[in-house]
Amino acid sequence: MENIIRIKIQQIEQVFKDFQEKIGISFSNVSILKQAFTHSSYVNEHRKKPFEDNERLEFLGDAVLELTVSLFLYNKYATMSEGELTKLRAAIVCEPSLVKFANELDFGSVVLLGKGEELTGGRTRPALLADVFEAFIGALYLDQGLQSVEKFLEQIVFPKINDGAFSHVMDYKSQLQELIQREGSGQLEYRILLEKGPAHSKEFVSQVLLNSIEIGVGNGRSKKEAEQHAAQKALEHLKSMNEQRK
Repeated sequence: MENIIRIKIQQIEQVFKDFQEKIGISFSNVSILKQAFTHSSYVNEHRKKPFEDNERLEFLGDAVLELTVSLFLYNKYATMSEGELTKLRAAIVCEPSLVKFANELDFGSVVLLGKGEELTGGRTRPALLADVFEAFIGALYLDQGLQSVEKFLEQIVFPKINDGAFSHVMDYKSQLQELIQREGSGQLEYRILLEKGPAHSKEFVSQVLLNSIEIGVGNGRSKKEAEQHAAQKALEHLKSMNEQRK
């Protein structure tokens, strides 16, 4: 029996060693990393062992994640209102998004689960995976500080924001209008350049002009979506122009 327990402990040690190599992060305190992946069902089945579940780390990680995402959005979107920032952050830190981040790194295969939770599909349960992702953020913060958390998010989360994965909750037209008004740059105008496809699957191409000069073009399944994408491109264009002037 002791040999079986020893072998299982060695297997767990190897799992977390491989996991750290995979994500490119080496924990000083590996026990806190293990705790981040320890579900309460595992603790309940190993009461004689000094295991602690990940619920407290999840609480901490939730706060750290909100802070780091908030800092990124605040710095990236200078024209976005408080309400828009809140809406965007909520989309990034919501359960479905956290599950996608966790699955990308195969967090489910690392979780320590009780037998009952294992048999009922705990490794793929969305709420469990979202909790584990938050707990991991909490563990990383305690082990290495906020800078390491930001570095991790720069690899896993922030590129998705930059690539427009959450653009469905962003109002680029309002941002562009606010920017133009603040700088007193002139008059914006949107035009539909192209409308194609059958009625049930149309595609629109929109153009946004500043003082009759094109500053962005975008496409979408509706006129509104195409205009939003055109405004997004215009914001990127104006940002690039401003950086070149510096």
